[in-house]
Amino acid sequence: MQHYTYLLVNFFTVIICFIFSFDKRIRFDQHFKAFGIAALFTAIPFIAWDVWFTAHGVWWFNKDYTMGTLLAGLPVEEWLFFICIPFSCTFTYFCLRKFFDLRWANGFNNMIAFATCVGCILIALLYYFQLYTLVTAVAATLTMIFLHFIVKAEWIGEVSLVYFCLMPGFFVVNGILTGTGLEAPVVNYNPNEILNIRMLTIPVEDAVYGYTQFLLVIYFFKRFSPVPVLKNAID
Repeated sequence: MQHYTYLLVNFFTVIICFIFSFDKRIRFDQHFKAFGIAALFTAIPFIAWDVWFTAHGVWWFNKDYTMGTLLAGLPVEEWLFFICIPFSCTFTYFCLRKFFDLRWANGFNNMIAFATCVGCILIALLYYFQLYTLVTAVAATLTMIFLHFIVKAEWIGEVSLVYFCLMPGFFVVNGILTGTGLEAPVVNYNPNEILNIRMLTIPVEDAVYGYTQFLLVIYFFKRFSPVPVLKNAID
């Protein structure tokens, strides 16, 4: 059973959201195609990043907690991670956006963009020799520049608010993957490539990594979504 740990993390992360996708009040199932495209577009650079980091020992996976099937050097569970986690996050955003008016949070767009860019640029300059820290900071900066200054996304504040609301789930999922409640982590990090600032067992870089991924998934999801059931659901 231990070898199914990572698989079960993916399964329990997505199953409730998947079931409720068909609820007549939500009908997220009408957006499965748009989500699939969004997840694919976002996954391409993140999987390439993952493959390269794994090959160069920035992080690695504990075979005791995976089924042992590898694809491009990554456990198959890691590939599923790029579907299951974005699905649950996008579903949560969709539901909160559908039933609550979160647009007030967009009044903080400029502040969020400024804080993200300045903070990440400083981190990149100060810790350029730590690869995960550097790449995560650069990716977050470029993503925010693209969304805020180039495509002028008006929803950065509400997505950031939802990401904050997702933090309890983030601590559960990433906590397990980084060793909370287990004898050893599922995902191990080279201490020379991170800041070694941990939230419980989770490297702080993971939170920025997840935020960047979430922003990009929502961007593509909005681009490819059909006309929503409720106008307030997706602009």
